[in-house]
Amino acid sequence: MTTLLVADDHCFIRSGIEAILRGSRFRIVANTASGEETLSAIKTHDPEIVLLDVNMPGMNGIDVLDAVRKRGDHRPIILLTAELTDRQLMAAMRAGIEGIVLKDGSEDELLDALAQVSRGKKAIAPALLQRALDLSLHPETEGPLDRLSTRERRIARLVARGMRNRDIGAEMNIGEGTVKVYLHGIYQKLNIDNRTELALLAISEPCD
Repeated sequence: MTTLLVADDHCFIRSGIEAILRGSRFRIVANTASGEETLSAIKTHDPEIVLLDVNMPGMNGIDVLDAVRKRGDHRPIILLTAELTDRQLMAAMRAGIEGIVLKDGSEDELLDALAQVSRGKKAIAPALLQRALDLSLHPETEGPLDRLSTRERRIARLVARGMRNRDIGAEMNIGEGTVKVYLHGIYQKLNIDNRTELALLAISEPCD
């Protein structure tokens, strides 16, 4: 059996993955819902492969990937994502990601990616590899919010529109407490102290 850690902040996604893997040679030894929890669980459970959601509260998947690599840990990691920005793709490639699986893909794609990386191979779609190559040949000028995930960038822009945490939560269908968690992570990443500074940065950021 090959041990696996599944990191995703949505319980139904984790349950779905568990159902897909039932009866396979992959066994889930831990489930996590945040970046910080994932880093701790990797040390505790020592999974052979990490299946990592890109967008999670606090530390996102790219942050976790980078932190794992910086501590000298080169175990296979597969990103699980509904979407991937150019910045996220390039950061993942620079960190030596082994696989990328889209959430709207088939069950077989997930199983095939796990099988590939367990054999020491890459499981990244040719289209994504070509996209990364094109981006490396034609790099874009970085903006002030480049270190943020797609969801964090959206929150920053809603802050710039003067929306309160409760309103942002309603707009994004998440809880007010979750918005506060995101904002704390955003402040840390951008080295700022408050929403006024964030709003100023977001206003100067070009639209995607």
